[in-house]
Amino acid sequence: MKQTPRLVLLTLTLGLVAGCTTTSRQAPIIERPVGSSTAKPRPAPVRTEEARPDAKGTYTVRRGDTLLRIAFDHGQSYRDLVTWNNLSDPDDIKVGQVLRVAPERQASTAVVTQPVPMPPESRPAVPRKTTPRADKKAYEDTAEAPRSDKAGERAETVAAAAAPSPAAAAAVTGSRVGSTVTATDDEKLSWMWPSDGRIIATFDEGKSKGIDIAGRAGQQVMAAGAGKVMYAGSGIRGYGNLVIVKHSNSLLSAYAHNRAIVVKEGDNVAKGQVIAEMGDSDAETVKLHFEIRQQGKPVDPSRFLPSR
Repeated sequence: MKQTPRLVLLTLTLGLVAGCTTTSRQAPIIERPVGSSTAKPRPAPVRTEEARPDAKGTYTVRRGDTLLRIAFDHGQSYRDLVTWNNLSDPDDIKVGQVLRVAPERQASTAVVTQPVPMPPESRPAVPRKTTPRADKKAYEDTAEAPRSDKAGERAETVAAAAAPSPAAAAAVTGSRVGSTVTATDDEKLSWMWPSDGRIIATFDEGKSKGIDIAGRAGQQVMAAGAGKVMYAGSGIRGYGNLVIVKHSNSLLSAYAHNRAIVVKEGDNVAKGQVIAEMGDSDAETVKLHFEIRQQGKPVDPSRFLPSR
């Protein structure tokens, strides 16, 4: 029994000696040409297609967009966008979807006239070889000339009849039916301040898209100019209870953060008419945020409002 530890020690010693004499396995040596690198080749970078600019009169839906916001940013009524894009549900728009944000142009903006018939081709008459008689003059090649003149007169008469009257031409090239004023009348619009109060934020194209007017809750908010209510509601984030008035084909005004709205969509409003009550909806303080947009782009209201 006392020899057991010695046997164990002897057995371990023999095992170590046998392990040292065993041929060890080594990885095969592969000859490589001089200058070769063992680094793995890098995968080719994946090319991402750059976003293409929107075609004129269209807009590609981006994440976070709503139809109301798209319409507001392009100076259009969201109802028009629904019609132009055949949308069954205004809330169902998808990222990447291309929307039309301007009415399609007519096939031709030129005045269409009736085709004018061309006069018959005048061919020179071939003189006949005849012997002149003593009582008649020789044949003259003028028989077709009067016929050509009459055809030209008929063509001028048809063209004059087909030409539209100035009123008809204006109807073809003028503004849409039902608009308050045409785009050419923008300078004739009369403006006023939408509310009394101290200006607490001025227009800054990069930060503030309009001006902020301080006031008290319930203070009257008036239409800055005559027009038609294009939107009245709270569907555009960041504006609270909002009223949008369209004054022409290119100009609209917006009145945000109201406590209450007293007009509805489709109403015609006069300059100075009360359209809302000042409040703090979606704002930290009671104020009126006022914007003027031209062709959907925010512009400085001081360019239109009278000086105080």
